[in-house]
Amino acid sequence: MSLHPSGVLARATYRVPVLLRSCHPEPAIAVTVFVTALAVAAGRGTAGSVAVAAAVLAGQLSVGWCNDAADAQRDTACGRRDKPVATGELPPRTVAVAAVTALALCLPLSLLSGVAAGAVHLGGMVTAGWTYNLRLKHTVLSPLPYAVGFGSLPAFVTLGLASPSWPAWWAVTAGALLGVGAHLVNVLPDIEDDLATGVRGLPQRLGRPACRWLAPCVMLAAVGVVVAGPPGAPALMDRVMAAAAGIVAVAGTAVSSGNRSRWPFRAAIMVAGIAVTQLVLRGPGMA
Repeated sequence: MSLHPSGVLARATYRVPVLLRSCHPEPAIAVTVFVTALAVAAGRGTAGSVAVAAAVLAGQLSVGWCNDAADAQRDTACGRRDKPVATGELPPRTVAVAAVTALALCLPLSLLSGVAAGAVHLGGMVTAGWTYNLRLKHTVLSPLPYAVGFGSLPAFVTLGLASPSWPAWWAVTAGALLGVGAHLVNVLPDIEDDLATGVRGLPQRLGRPACRWLAPCVMLAAVGVVVAGPPGAPALMDRVMAAAAGIVAVAGTAVSSGNRSRWPFRAAIMVAGIAVTQLVLRGPGMA
């Protein structure tokens, strides 16, 4: 029995927005914008920066959908109303197919930046994200994929330049620290649910009070590396931005209330934005 074309179209029209809600849009968009800004600053040009944006977005979509597919049973048991799979709006198989499709698209899009850069993106950020979702989020090594993934992003940018080179140590270190900080604040709203369903990553083992204050320290360390790492004395603007990052990081964790507060995560995004802005201002010095 065949479906009427209008029925197929209506079903697709309904599922696309729901799928987009299931891809973890906030971090997907934020990471894509941040890395694209780095590409522009490093001199990748219009075509190169667009290629970076497309590859990073595809990779982030694949990781986000993989996360929801892998956590389908756990999210349903926890009654997660923000997860379309948990609410029954999407079957887990649909999200899994979307994850694999995005991953398949990410492969050629990453290689548009060259073999070395593409390999770093696929082997660093994308593989780390999938490894976290499928295995390491349940272990004490849960911060490792975040450190590897975010630390590899500057290399994805600089290895795709006309004259490929590894990024400066401070760019890689700052990226890794920002990744670990993002991991800490991202799990804050769900620590109790995670523990109840057997997820015992490092933040869950440390507990909410420790993570709530450790996260801003890690993120501020990232900002400090960007300010102090490059040659030369930090400019006044660098000091001002570092101070702003400190205020945002501490306020975002201190004023949050409720087990599912998203303010610590949003504070992490803002601090990451400040760090990336500093990287952008450094320009070609990152390579």
